[in-house]
Amino acid sequence: MEYIPGLQGVPATKSSISYLDGQQGILTYRGYHIVDLARHSTFEETAWILLNGDLPSAAELAAFDAELRANRRVKYNVREIMKFLPIDGHPMEALQTCVASLGMFYPGHERMTANGIDADSEFVESMIIKILASMATLVATWEHIRKGDDPVQPRTDLTYAENFLYMMNEREPDPVEARIMDACLVLHAEHTINASTFAALVCGSTFAAPNLVVAAAIGTLAGPLHGGANQRVLEMLESIGSVDKVEAWLDKRLADKQVIWGFGHREYKVKDPRADILQSLLEQLREHRSGNVSPLYDIAVKLEQCASERLAEKGVYPNVDFYSGLLYAELGIPRDQFTSIFAIARTAGWLAHWKEQISNNRIYRPTQEYIGPDLREYRAITER
Repeated sequence: MEYIPGLQGVPATKSSISYLDGQQGILTYRGYHIVDLARHSTFEETAWILLNGDLPSAAELAAFDAELRANRRVKYNVREIMKFLPIDGHPMEALQTCVASLGMFYPGHERMTANGIDADSEFVESMIIKILASMATLVATWEHIRKGDDPVQPRTDLTYAENFLYMMNEREPDPVEARIMDACLVLHAEHTINASTFAALVCGSTFAAPNLVVAAAIGTLAGPLHGGANQRVLEMLESIGSVDKVEAWLDKRLADKQVIWGFGHREYKVKDPRADILQSLLEQLREHRSGNVSPLYDIAVKLEQCASERLAEKGVYPNVDFYSGLLYAELGIPRDQFTSIFAIARTAGWLAHWKEQISNNRIYRPTQEYIGPDLREYRAITER
């Protein structure tokens, strides 16, 4: 058998959840184009599509939405856990800790036995709702607790995106900003078998409880090679300083063979379709605010133009991280919470893959190529 580092291009599962064509720049969820979903759907509906395979009826969506709203609160014990965490700890570590604890507060995880469990069982459906509904609450709760403040309680009269912005910023969400956040959640909800989703599959294949499956995925997403690049994009744009300095900065960066954060993708050989949509959302926000957005956006647009002239022939274009951080910053999200928003959205995809995995499970047990010493004799310590 051939050893392929990183399992690059090696099929690890069969899935009907999402599809991407990196040559054409196409991403679909259950066959629905991401462009259509970002424009016309909501995070609640997109989550339903990922979890159940098709567009919901009005009654199905209303019932699903009502369940999510009813489960936004988290147990006070979970808030107490947060109070004992270091205030300078990373939000992703706080989030992973709290998600891992959820199974201790919601009975039923003992049903995940070696005999498996029905993927459509009441326990599976219940935990999907509880975890998905809790994610935004956990992220917003940590934001206030680490500042020494009481958390803002979730509201049931707001959509998922509206409620998240309300809990984070403690003010009535602007409708345009809420719609932009909703679209961002849709765009980040799923992306085939990436590192965090694969971690969820491996963990899920052992019949671990679903909260532990999501915790495993969160830990994987927290790595700098997976999540967090959008924060580095902002830092990069700030280091450039102004539009007139972009070309010289880029040429030096390329000459020094340094990373251009937010550019390039292992799968896409054209501009990431999500980056196009995120840029259009920034344009909408700029129009809504009569041009009042961060000057970093103009630097980003100029950098994309210059980088495309130099890197397009190599198939290197902006990815989803290039504009997402700019958007989150404009919506009042702290930079170290950017990856947490990624996790909120991607939980829908992780849980969809978990549900698909346990419906036809086989535990992951890859092999290895051994490169150590041959069999050798053990010597007593007195003989060494």
